[in-house]
Amino acid sequence: MLTKSLAAPPSPLSARRRRTVLAVCALSMFLVGVDTTIVNVGLPEIGRSLDVGTRGLEWVVDAYTVVMASLLIVSGALADRFGRRRVFQCGLLVFGLASLACALAPSLGVLVAARAVQGIGASMLSPVALAIVVNAMPDPRERARAIGVWASVFGLSMAAGPITGGALIAAFDWRSVFWINAPVVIAALVLVAVFVPESRGERARRLDLPGQVLLTVVLCVSVGILIEGPRIGWTSPSALAGYALTAAATAGFVLVELRRGEPLMDLGLFRRPPFVTAVLGATAVFVALNVTLLLNTFYLQHTRGWTPLATGAATLPMALGATVCAPWSGTLVGRLGPHRPLILAGGFTAAGGLCLVNLDQDTSVSLIFLAFLLIGIGFGFANAPLTNTAVNGLPPSRAGVAGAITSTARQVGAAVGIAVAGGLVTGADPAGLAAATRPGWLLVSACGLFLLVVARAARPRSTGTPI
Repeated sequence: MLTKSLAAPPSPLSARRRRTVLAVCALSMFLVGVDTTIVNVGLPEIGRSLDVGTRGLEWVVDAYTVVMASLLIVSGALADRFGRRRVFQCGLLVFGLASLACALAPSLGVLVAARAVQGIGASMLSPVALAIVVNAMPDPRERARAIGVWASVFGLSMAAGPITGGALIAAFDWRSVFWINAPVVIAALVLVAVFVPESRGERARRLDLPGQVLLTVVLCVSVGILIEGPRIGWTSPSALAGYALTAAATAGFVLVELRRGEPLMDLGLFRRPPFVTAVLGATAVFVALNVTLLLNTFYLQHTRGWTPLATGAATLPMALGATVCAPWSGTLVGRLGPHRPLILAGGFTAAGGLCLVNLDQDTSVSLIFLAFLLIGIGFGFANAPLTNTAVNGLPPSRAGVAGAITSTARQVGAAVGIAVAGGLVTGADPAGLAAATRPGWLLVSACGLFLLVVARAARPRSTGTPI
């Protein structure tokens, strides 16, 4: 018993082993992040190949993000109970098999279903990777730097997705954006088996099935209304029924979680103002990113007549900004706390959105590239301080839950961003599409300004206050 208890903590890992664990988890998170955005640039090609319109294409993206968002927290609980490495490996396997199904999909329905299964696999990767990293890093400063690296890699992957997708579609076709996942998944499975130690939560939590069902209903119905609202009408009987179902499911979820001894979502965390603002900030960042990527795809391909490769290449300034600033942000968080990186994130994101509020058919390409660069810089600075603000001051057991909620917020933001942007451009002809995107760029700016509010909340006590 003594030997077993001494072997349980992650602290005996050497510095080299800890860095290797971080690298392996970062590789898997890069895969999840790329797959969130790699499809965006190929949506017009998918639409032409499968003969579907903008609204159907929104589901190709949101089936993945909504399912992942709804299952992230329960996946973290399963990992605590059955072993983080085991669940991580299962997630990689499901993700890889679903990617193959996406690549072979003969119709929109099959593709959307396969994307939903991909979301199931991805939900087993994001919170589990963070829990593995947090538990492998016993020193708070080292943990802050590791969280910065983890968040930076995820942020970089989101920005790199459109470039990778554009290159693959130019060389092959849209199905290649799913085929590419296979070798990465195989490599990750081998590396996880060799280098990542098994770990579990201090005490396995019971699964909260009622809470899980209600959370899934809330997310699926609310995003579904955003996507289908322009078609069915915002005041139609179907829409009103959707609003009522969302409200009832939300109220039921809160009641269930407050009454359970081991809830799916620890609502007590929402008593911490820094945590609440970090969650909302994570949502805002991913709303801004996904609005930018989708509007960019349709504007450049439909209005300007650019190819998928050129459209993906147009996001190079965004990827450059994220690549340079994401690791810098992680370093700043480790040294100075999250306040200053969040100010930079908010300022650059707001400025990038404002550059395009008057977008038209003849807007200068240099101005478009500048806007993407500014938004990429803002995105790069945002992720590390938001993750750090959410988990800082919590014991490792609660840090995993906090990280899972933050990851859920990111995917909710992605789904909402896709739904809102798709609603703006649905039905717009190429000549009027630029004007239709302008509210979207105002929304991007508003998301940047909100990060300044998050920065203010993170300033007084950057280490957080344990509950």
